[in-house]
Formats: sequence, structure tokens, C-alpha cells
Amino acid sequence: MATEESKPLPKSSSTHPEFPEEQQNLFTEVLELLNRREVPYVVSGAFALHEHTGIWRDTKDLDLFLPAEHAPAALQFLRDDGFEIEVSDPVWLAKAHRDGFFVDLITGMSNGAITVEMSWIDRSTPCKVLGVPCRVLGPEELIASKMFVTRRERFDGADICHVIFGTHGRLDWDFLMQVVSEHGDHWEILFWHLVLFRYVYPAHTDMVPKPIWDDLLGRFQQAVSQPDKSAPFRGSLIDENMFHIDVVEWGLPNLLQDLRDARQNKIPDPAKMEPAA
Repeated sequence: MATEESKPLPKSSSTHPEFPEEQQNLFTEVLELLNRREVPYVVSGAFALHEHTGIWRDTKDLDLFLPAEHAPAALQFLRDDGFEIEVSDPVWLAKAHRDGFFVDLITGMSNGAITVEMSWIDRSTPCKVLGVPCRVLGPEELIASKMFVTRRERFDGADICHVIFGTHGRLDWDFLMQVVSEHGDHWEILFWHLVLFRYVYPAHTDMVPKPIWDDLLGRFQQAVSQPDKSAPFRGSLIDENMFHIDVVEWGLPNLLQDLRDARQNKIPDPAKMEPAA
């Protein structure tokens, strides 16, 4: 029997995956339930990626983004509908599962650097997922949600390249610049991914507007020529395992833990939730 290590890695494709009927029915049930209960959410994951790039990806999970303050009600509705629920990480992730399929309720990034706001719902893209009218995460927010997925075992840089290429760069670049600024000084993460895009698609550098290149290149040049000696170590925001030694053995500050501790709006324990109206 093939182990996880021996299974071939998935290849990007526009071929529609064959979702089992029970999986489609369960996902449809969830979307219709949350619509009926008027929970503010957007669909992300494989369905949002397909909407903005044409790429299909097989998935057993239905990824839903929503502000943290609306997660308790969504979890209650799902529990009342027969799902087992759990808060996997109060900073960003709750899960509901039934019959071997999962619904991920995502309220931010695991490192605490970016959170889901109501504006993400307001700016989302109308769509149909498995025939259900709903909304999927906008391309800018999809990029923002993937910028810190930079771990050794998973890197979403290709997805970001494909979103830019798939939308022909017709993005709200000012919004993206705002996201990497208002949640902390993370503009280099966006710059890093744009340099990757430039490397992958050198003939389409102009899909990123010149003012954005000028702004980020200018910031980078200044940061390199005038380094801030008080700037904190940020490796743990990239990969807490690969940069574990820096924090635990070399004594560098753990910005990841600081950001997670500072997260005010966390998902509460289901045992302490009030019944949903």
C-alpha cells in the first residue's frame, strides 16, 4: 500500500475532480444552511482558486472564511445540523466534520499576522459552488491568505503567481498594499511573491503595475542601504519549525508567539458558546 511519502504529488490541472456524491451533498448542505442562517462567509480553498485561475484541485475540505465574531454562530448551526465541531486553534481555525468530510472555518492566518475582516465578505466575488449561489474570496484576499503559506512542507507561491496571471493583474493593488501595511510591516512578503511572479512570467512583468514595482523596489533599496538595527527577527512568521533553533537555542525573539498572543478576537471554546438564535 502506498504511503503518504510515496504518493505522487498533485499536478496543477484544469480537469474537474470527481467529487463523491456524498461529499457534494454535504458541502451543498453546509452552504445552504449558512445562507439560510445569514452567516457572513466566503468560500475559499479549491473553489476560490478555480474561480480566479481556472485551476481545479481535489479537496476533502470546504474552506470558509469569516470574521471571528461570526464563527460561534456558524459552529452552533453546524452542530445543530449533526456535525462534530472543534476549535483547532482559537487564533484562526475551527472545524466541523461528518462522514469523513471537513468544513474549515478560517478567521485569519495561523501566525496572527493577517485577520479576516468584514470587508473581505463585502469585497467577495458572487459565484455558484456546486450549484449553490454564494460568494468566493476575492482574488486580492486570496493572495493575502496565501502570502504566509511559506513552510517547507507547503508553499503557496505558485497559487499567487497563478492568481496574478489568471486575472491578468486586474487587481486592487492598493488594497493589497493596505493589507500588508495595516496588519504590520509585511510589504517584503508581497514583494517576495511578486519577484517570484516576475521570474516565472518574465514576459508579463507589466501585469503588476509600474507604480507598485517602483514603490516596493524603492522600499527595498532603502531597507538594504539603511538597515534598521532594531528590526525584530521574523523567521518564525515564515516557518516556526525551520526557524525553531533561532528562537529556542539562539535566543531571538518569537514574533510569531507575540502576534498570536496579541490576537484579540479569538474563536471561543464550543463548550462555552451560547446557543445560536
